[in-house]
Amino acid sequence: MRPIPYDTLLDDETWSFIDKSTAFYPENATDLDYQGQRRVYDDLCKAFDAGRPSGVTVRDYSVPGPATPIPVREYLPASGAPEATVLYLHGGGFILGGLESHDSICAEFCDQTGYAVVAVDYRLAPEHLYPAQFDDALAAFRFVAHAAGHPVIISGDSAGGNLAAAVCWATRGEELVPAGQVLIYPALGADTSKGSFVNQANAPMLSTADMIYYDDLRSGGASPTDDPSFTPLAATDFTEMPPTLVFTAECDPLSGDGPDYCAHIINAGGKAFCFEEKGLVHGYLRARHSVDRARGSFTRMIAGIRALGAGEWPY
Repeated sequence: MRPIPYDTLLDDETWSFIDKSTAFYPENATDLDYQGQRRVYDDLCKAFDAGRPSGVTVRDYSVPGPATPIPVREYLPASGAPEATVLYLHGGGFILGGLESHDSICAEFCDQTGYAVVAVDYRLAPEHLYPAQFDDALAAFRFVAHAAGHPVIISGDSAGGNLAAAVCWATRGEELVPAGQVLIYPALGADTSKGSFVNQANAPMLSTADMIYYDDLRSGGASPTDDPSFTPLAATDFTEMPPTLVFTAECDPLSGDGPDYCAHIINAGGKAFCFEEKGLVHGYLRARHSVDRARGSFTRMIAGIRALGAGEWPY
């Protein structure tokens, strides 16, 4: 197999983003335990935090959870009463991140869509093994959807995209369902022996070995890859899925999941569209202010969320 020509696929802006990101990891990064990885990830997220747009107001509270109350953070736009809400599930391999790691991202989604955003601080592995993350995401969606009184879009990046897709599958046929889902470089499959997991195994920012590590920590070493609440692509029935937009990065071992997932939804009679963002890498949301390609992708996300919240299909 020929090596991927990352030097030609990635432009100078993207390489600068990669270099700035990887500089946070010490030479012995592979020896860090999950707590050490959390410290590095938190510092990395702080370095790329753009701050909240003026006028966005924030409220922290908790919603009932299956085990303990789930902390959430609500963002409200300056434009007035929102006509839709975005439930946002952060990335971080199910072991990293929280309300602070994606704070400015959620604030900008709120400001630029004019919709409310509710970020979910679901329980992390390995202290809380699967299905804790899924259970919290599902409980948070049901609570917010019941309270909102208007359409709720569910969205998430990476691990959060996995959880969003799992919630959409689990709520099919219920009275309150997502009005749409927007998945950002989501982790939807688990067969690391083929496809992009092989040809992008050593992509910058995320490797296939990283994904295996995260799955093992999340499951305690026995990943239930045939369960759609763990692996959304394991579902055998994709009927009644909400309108779906997926954004993948070209240089990412997860890049193959998005097209496969959208194809299943379309074949089941649903609406789905997958953007493969050329010359981008996993985690590019943090580059939306420094990399032109990432900025363009973020603009497309905003447009998609606006359309789904208004009950429109943009593609």
